[in-house]
Amino acid sequence: MDQVAEAAGVSRATVSRVINGATSVDAKIREVVQRAIAETGYVPNVAARSLVTRRSNSVALVISEPDRPDNHSFLNRIFTDPYFGRVTAGATGALRPHDIHLVVIPTDSTDHHQVIRYLRQGHVDGVLLISSHEQDTLPRQVHELGIPAVVSARPTSPIAVSYVDVDQRLGARLAADRLLSLGRTRLATISGPLDIPSGLDRLEGFRAFLSGRDVPSIEGDFTRAGGEAAARRLLADHPDIDGLFVASDLMAEGALRAIQDLGRRVPEDVAVVGFDDSSAALDCRPLLTTVRQPVEEMAAEMAEVLLAHIATPGRLPRSVTFQPTLVVRDSG
Repeated sequence: MDQVAEAAGVSRATVSRVINGATSVDAKIREVVQRAIAETGYVPNVAARSLVTRRSNSVALVISEPDRPDNHSFLNRIFTDPYFGRVTAGATGALRPHDIHLVVIPTDSTDHHQVIRYLRQGHVDGVLLISSHEQDTLPRQVHELGIPAVVSARPTSPIAVSYVDVDQRLGARLAADRLLSLGRTRLATISGPLDIPSGLDRLEGFRAFLSGRDVPSIEGDFTRAGGEAAARRLLADHPDIDGLFVASDLMAEGALRAIQDLGRRVPEDVAVVGFDDSSAALDCRPLLTTVRQPVEEMAAEMAEVLLAHIATPGRLPRSVTFQPTLVVRDSG
């Protein structure tokens, strides 16, 4: 800053005011200082600024997964499941204009103490928390820590925290209505894990719309392999199924493979509707009809709500619910 001040012929205090956006600096002086900043290649010392502002200019994206026997593949799933990539892209796009960096932290319950310690040490200014399973204690722990936070879905326990979600039940009803409109009468579903609110909500929404009908269902795990295995078991027990709602596109991709391996045609013999409208829907053959949840927009909204909490400590919690839409392609 001393070199900038010398190059611009102004005081160090004036340089500081220009850098911090003070409106009291004359426009001509501001222009001279900005030119000197460009010529000297000056950039603010983030560590020094953090000591003054008590801000790190970083936000954590914490992805909290349930403890499962196959959690060795957790990290692989984060980098292969389109959902997490879409969340990261949406949040980054909203934070970048504010010069705020995103730190991605995957965790399960065995690592919660490490996550809490990291957050308590002030490495980030706030938390975007992807928490899906019913017994997850991390949302409450983060809330009790007092750090600004926004959760990716309606919390399963009553805590005063902001969240952004999609109307899961409406999405499932859109899928059921689509299958009925195609004249399908023997409907079934592959749900998501039922210890995850979105998995349970999609199952209940589908069944509620089809009230009075016998609707076979089998629990899946939101993976491609899990969808394939679930479809094989479902069709073995109920070979007359002609309409299938699969609670995620990845599982639907696996289900399509199983249906076709069993000699059934899609959509002629079995119409299939997925959920997400992720890149997996376009990898399917035939292309997947699916319920779109606007993940990028939801993640961006999470980031915007979090920025508001960071700027105004003590701000009241806010909830935002997005509406799903049906995207019709070739599978149903």
